[in-house]
Amino acid sequence: MRRLHLDDLWSFAIPSSPALAPNGSQVVYVLRTADRESDRNRRALWSVATVPGATPAPLTTGWADTAPAWSPDGSRIAFLRADDGPPQVHLIPAGGGEPRRVTDLPLGSGAPRWSPDGRRIAFSAPVAVAPLTGPVVIRRLGYKADGVGLRARARIQVHVLDLADGRVRQLTEGEWDAGDPAWSPDGTLLAYASATGPDADLALTSGAHVVDAETGLTRAVGDGKGWIGGVSWFPDVSALLATGSTAVRIGHTQLLRLPLDGGEPVDLAGALDRNLMPGGPEWPGGTPQFTKDGTVVFCARDRGSTLLYRGTEAVPLPPGTSVAGLSLAGDLAAAVIVTGSSHGEISLIDLGTGEARQLTGHTRAALPDVEFIQPEQREFTISDGTVVHGWIVRDPATTGAGPLLLDAHGGPHLAWAPHLEPAHPYHQLLAAQGWTVLLLNPRASDGYGEEFYAASVGRWGIGDERDFLEPVEQLVAEGLAGPDRLAVCGYSYGGFTTCHLTTRTGRFAAAVAGGPVTNLLSMAGSSDDAPTFAALEFGGDIYAGGELLRAQSPIERVHQVTTPTLLVHAVNDDRCPVGQSEEWFTALRTLGVPTEMVLYPDESHQFLADGRPSNRVDYSRQIVRWVTGRMP
Repeated sequence: MRRLHLDDLWSFAIPSSPALAPNGSQVVYVLRTADRESDRNRRALWSVATVPGATPAPLTTGWADTAPAWSPDGSRIAFLRADDGPPQVHLIPAGGGEPRRVTDLPLGSGAPRWSPDGRRIAFSAPVAVAPLTGPVVIRRLGYKADGVGLRARARIQVHVLDLADGRVRQLTEGEWDAGDPAWSPDGTLLAYASATGPDADLALTSGAHVVDAETGLTRAVGDGKGWIGGVSWFPDVSALLATGSTAVRIGHTQLLRLPLDGGEPVDLAGALDRNLMPGGPEWPGGTPQFTKDGTVVFCARDRGSTLLYRGTEAVPLPPGTSVAGLSLAGDLAAAVIVTGSSHGEISLIDLGTGEARQLTGHTRAALPDVEFIQPEQREFTISDGTVVHGWIVRDPATTGAGPLLLDAHGGPHLAWAPHLEPAHPYHQLLAAQGWTVLLLNPRASDGYGEEFYAASVGRWGIGDERDFLEPVEQLVAEGLAGPDRLAVCGYSYGGFTTCHLTTRTGRFAAAVAGGPVTNLLSMAGSSDDAPTFAALEFGGDIYAGGELLRAQSPIERVHQVTTPTLLVHAVNDDRCPVGQSEEWFTALRTLGVPTEMVLYPDESHQFLADGRPSNRVDYSRQIVRWVTGRMP
């Protein structure tokens, strides 16, 4: 066996979006692989039977096949294909065959949702509201989105496809976007989330809505004072099951019961004091769903890991695992389970007993001779008494005080977990070279309660500074790291942390800031997430002087930096615009601090997860090059 090499990154095989057949006999899922010759990601549908010894096999051969959904009778699978244009809904027999396209919308379709009788498919899809070329008139915030670009030319609305005649009807209309729809159990209504208020872009509110599938008559559900991310139905049609919050604030995503009769919403998982994880393609968590006895199953983050819950009881999965995709059929669940030795495998889980059986082995098949270094759990008591939890990635064969990399996660409300991170393979690459990699979940991290989660509000870089620096000094004192062999890196909020820490100490011999935030005031006016960022993280009226933002902006103290710094940034980043890195690079270069900047054209903020394979590989290469080249 051997350790991971840089070239191995081309071999990663990452499953997502599992869809369990209604009878529990088969799982269809998306498998992402990289094609080296074309430098493209391939996302094809794969299938595996749930009987012991079954072998996974490709179901489709497209380049961009996603969002599989079984028909109620289990005979067909609807999915999205976007090989040569915008994504369109296709159908394929459950046993395989040639897919048939069933939509041809100018701007494409969203994820398909079957009606209970299998005769219709609902989806949300963009509709042009302005010319697709020429000048763009902007009247509201939220006019752009990372990975999408300008959104003011179109609005996303609910549509229904009648499979008998192929006719597509648009059910909703307005100057707002509709989320993915969900059919009522009797097939007469569709529920969706949207921000319909005239000033919702400022208030940040959104709500649940129900539309009649025939007439298009729509009504709101709930008081509209909070925000709603996604909705489905209670089996008895008495209420909607929603992910969101009853108030607009920095805090946990809640699992809400929204009565259709106008009663007060109820947080079904509030007693856990944990953040709900509704998931997404290649993202931790899964959509809340019901078992056959009406118990809700959902995912929530706990101490870095994303756990599966049935009601308020955790399903007893093995320690150190996380759920990254979920589909139910009766009392069976299909889930992507991520561990310290795989990038995720499809497992079948008996929700009654908690027994989990792995159905695929894509990581081992792709990297048969690679042994991954397992993270070691650590806790550090900070000088004010706060306990900070995290992980150390260090080869057991490594001895003595070698180089150490402190990697700060993004968010700031994300968290490092004890499993493989496909977007951060340089952890394994450096550990294989004798490094110690320190992954901390400081204040504002997810999985430690809501008070801990909200600790960053108005305190970026202030509340968590010691959470980073004191554990580093403890590892130096323990003899695990050389005092002059320390490096720091991070992406997004982690990039902010990197820049902030280098203005506060000269302790680090090297720094890498990826997609950072360096000027909070300019960030608040240019990010696609500017309303949330400004109003919630920093309290609203940022333009009445802006003292708080300036005081916490690393750019205000850039003259104190002496650490050689590499900046890496996607040119089309709308979340943390590239100007944030450009400001830092210009300042360091002018001040005579050793610096370089690597830009990735045509990539967005999320390119570490879904950008060109060569760019994802290069990101890890650049980090390893910079930090190893600066060590004494």
